[in-house]
Amino acid sequence: MHELLNEREKNILRLIIQQFILTASPVGSRNISKKYQIGLSPATVRNIMADLEESGFINHPHTSAGRMPTDKGYRVYVDSLMELEHLNKIDKRKIKHSFEQPFGETGELLSLTSKLLSSITNQIACVLYPSLETGILERIQLVTISSTRLLVVVSIKSGLVKTITLEYNTEFEEENIYSVQQLLNERLGGLPLSEIRATFQERFRDINQKEKPVITLFIDSVDKIFMGAKKDEKLFLSGTKNIIKQPEFETPGRIQGVIELLEEKEIIIHILEQSSEGKNGEISVSIGKEIPNMKMEEYSVITKDYKIGESSGTLGIVGPKRMEYAKIISIIDYVSNILTGYFTQR
Repeated sequence: MHELLNEREKNILRLIIQQFILTASPVGSRNISKKYQIGLSPATVRNIMADLEESGFINHPHTSAGRMPTDKGYRVYVDSLMELEHLNKIDKRKIKHSFEQPFGETGELLSLTSKLLSSITNQIACVLYPSLETGILERIQLVTISSTRLLVVVSIKSGLVKTITLEYNTEFEEENIYSVQQLLNERLGGLPLSEIRATFQERFRDINQKEKPVITLFIDSVDKIFMGAKKDEKLFLSGTKNIIKQPEFETPGRIQGVIELLEEKEIIIHILEQSSEGKNGEISVSIGKEIPNMKMEEYSVITKDYKIGESSGTLGIVGPKRMEYAKIISIIDYVSNILTGYFTQR
């Protein structure tokens, strides 16, 4: 679409969007002419604005003399007009320092990542737990917790660890638990979790009677053991208070809308998954009505995947369309690379 604009129009559109991002107020021709000293009179700028409005890149809210960007305008800005910002040393140091401390569970690290992204961007930050469908099983450990409970520790080659507690009625002898653990590792080690789920029963048809009760328990719980995180455990979200402070959401009705949206985590998960689908690690920016959900028409979503071995998760920023795209894209790109590097070095 930017090819439809001449250089003057591109420059004025860029300045309108940059000014609107700063102030959240409609931008007037006099403001552009005087503040940016572009060598054009307010009247000339006003004519260019009229052409941009006619083409759908900006609109004219209510009786205000100023203009504000449309989704179409933001799209051209993000695709071709803005210049990405370089992260300052303070933000880089803060990010690197956050990943230098030791972490136990993967979820602990991802929770911290969402809080870190939120604090630096001042928007809502989302981190999706990586999909385990392509994860390669490294090892299974079985630990007896009580006479009726068995802890299953599933280690993925990427460094992810998943723990599941299974309940059972039959008492198992400790030596049978150990022999089943050996058998599981011999037959399943090195296989993708998706393949294990699909073929588990077939792989253990020839087991003896002593091992059968534990294996039967595994067959009954195969999806629970070898699936990824549950929907409600899959998303780490931080920074709700940040978006409520934005001028766009200062009315009670808008605040209520934000709260309702964020309570429906499945909507956020679906949007993040769709946004990153097919992007192969590239940054994705979805603006307003481009997002396939009516509740998201006042928002933009920026996403990028991070890698954990063969598996990948998604980092996302949700905020008003009037967000600092150039800065936030650089931040999410940097954090994604740092997070991927962290898991690679483990």
